[in-house]
Amino acid sequence: MYSATMRAPGGNADFEADLPGHVQRTLAAYLQSRRDEAADLDPAVGAAVTQLNDFVLGGGKRIRPTFAWWGWRASGGPAEGPEAAAMLQAASALELIQACALVHDDLIDESDTRRGKPTIHRRFQQQHRDSDYSGDDTQFGMAAAVLLGDLALAWADDMLHSSGIPAEAMLRAMRPWRAMRTEVLSGQYLDVLGQVDVDESPAAALKICQLKAASYTVQRPLEIGAEIAGAGPDALAALRRFGSDIGVAFQLRDDLLGVFGDPAVTGKPAGDDLREGKRTVLIAEAVATARAQQDQAKLDLLHEVLGDPLLTEERVAAAREVLTELGAVTAVEKRITELTGSAMLALHTAGLDEPAASRLAELAIAVTDRSH
Repeated sequence: MYSATMRAPGGNADFEADLPGHVQRTLAAYLQSRRDEAADLDPAVGAAVTQLNDFVLGGGKRIRPTFAWWGWRASGGPAEGPEAAAMLQAASALELIQACALVHDDLIDESDTRRGKPTIHRRFQQQHRDSDYSGDDTQFGMAAAVLLGDLALAWADDMLHSSGIPAEAMLRAMRPWRAMRTEVLSGQYLDVLGQVDVDESPAAALKICQLKAASYTVQRPLEIGAEIAGAGPDALAALRRFGSDIGVAFQLRDDLLGVFGDPAVTGKPAGDDLREGKRTVLIAEAVATARAQQDQAKLDLLHEVLGDPLLTEERVAAAREVLTELGAVTAVEKRITELTGSAMLALHTAGLDEPAASRLAELAIAVTDRSH
């Protein structure tokens, strides 16, 4: 079994300048060892796992491991040596939680593409067709995606627990790790529920945003790194405040990109969030304003485009215009600015170790002011 304790990072400045690259290499080595195990079980299992591994390694900004690493460093964790190597593997395990969430999310939303490539369930659906299997190709693709998403979640736990983190540190890390898994799945369920038992209030949209995205993107990864390093209560509280605000701001930016983003940059079709019927904060703000203004035409248009799988680019453009005219875009941008400001205040008054404090401030801007 591969373990990061075998590859201790060194030369901290150079190492930290390419942190996503080190996460990528850690994941690649770990996943190769697990693929070999799967292939020993059966070549068909090895081939399926290869698809999962390609998905994990085929893109992503490695945001979650990066925040975990800087939570570790902000709390006194070293940048090199065996402890740092163990932390690198523990942080990298977060990408397998992300893989599980994305594979299942794409299946739930019936998405065709992710990062400009076919989603996992579509890949296996196509495999069914190409191989002339018996039965229903859609069902086969769905089943394969569920199983591979579950496998990614199981391997996330395996990767964390084989990292070499000391037992006491692991016990501390398990509090935010367990909370994160429950929160992201709860948020996903509320998202699904909200599309059929419609609650269009901004408060409901914000709760889903906090649980489904903010928690496991920034706040909990930061806490995991800090807990492993043995952070005190004041540092943990400051990182929790910072992480909560930046996590929500990150998702609000993602919601804007889901409607206004360039497909060539985001890797998703234009307006996909509208087709999927997502009741984001952006949509909730627009609906609330349309109702307050008694603008039935704009309200009707929003309800017509939400959840329409055949939504045309022209209708997407019309929805964008309505969202802008109702002030929803401005309202969400204002929230992002306010949340980023409050997060920076928490960070700057926490007295965290450098260079982590400065790097976290840079990351906050990078994840909330982006084009993809």
